[in-house]
Amino acid sequence: MFDNQALQTIIANAIAAANQTIVTGGHALAVVPEGVKLHNLEPYQLHRDRFRGALRTHSLADFARYVERHTTDESMPAGFVDQDGMSATVLFNLGTLSEPGHADDSATLTLKPTAAYVALQGVVGKALSQQALAEFLEDWMPHLMAGAGDESIPMPQAINAVRRMTIKATSTQNSEVGDLSARRSAMDEIEARSLEVMPTTFIFTARPYEALEPASITLRVSVITGRDEPLLKLRWVGEEAQREGFADEFKRVLDSAVGGLVPLTIGTYQQGK
Repeated sequence: MFDNQALQTIIANAIAAANQTIVTGGHALAVVPEGVKLHNLEPYQLHRDRFRGALRTHSLADFARYVERHTTDESMPAGFVDQDGMSATVLFNLGTLSEPGHADDSATLTLKPTAAYVALQGVVGKALSQQALAEFLEDWMPHLMAGAGDESIPMPQAINAVRRMTIKATSTQNSEVGDLSARRSAMDEIEARSLEVMPTTFIFTARPYEALEPASITLRVSVITGRDEPLLKLRWVGEEAQREGFADEFKRVLDSAVGGLVPLTIGTYQQGK
């Protein structure tokens, strides 16, 4: 008499020996006994079953050369541009609708912001002390121009104006007396002044990303009072529109570099399961 384990073993061996395959709805299903493990023999072969890998780089030139070397008529690659992330991915074995590929051979370019652009983003929109703003202006003086209204101000003078700012507070009291009433009010006025002509605008010119052209970013200066010492804030004028411009330029530069080799689509791609 067979015990349960022996019976299960006989059934499993019979299923394995039958080697049954079911094709339904475009899917191939194999009938195998429970507990069977599949072993990939590719690591023991002289060559891999197919070429696959993932290049990641910040260099547009290296990205373009890699795409050119790996593009063939048979591979039919496709490129996807993520303008929000300033990145692009080319899939070399995406295949076609009738013959889809595995999409596991790719090259990804992610533009790296320049040091100047990173420094700018670190101060824009933040409340800065006189010392912090003056040091930023000194560090990046070659990239900056200053102005007050329609007049330009030499950068050393503009930095000196930031350093020499003072707070002036004045108080005004009003008193009104009637036959049956009396009313008093007080108004405090706080003003930040500088011994030099205070700049109201800075123009910061630099490449936002290595692959893009230099851009001139307008920064409006505002002063926050109400403390013992003033705080200053730089507001990027037209920030959203200018960032969209960077993304559009990235698409144009990328299209010029690899558009003749690979069709480019705006968006990101994820292989379905």
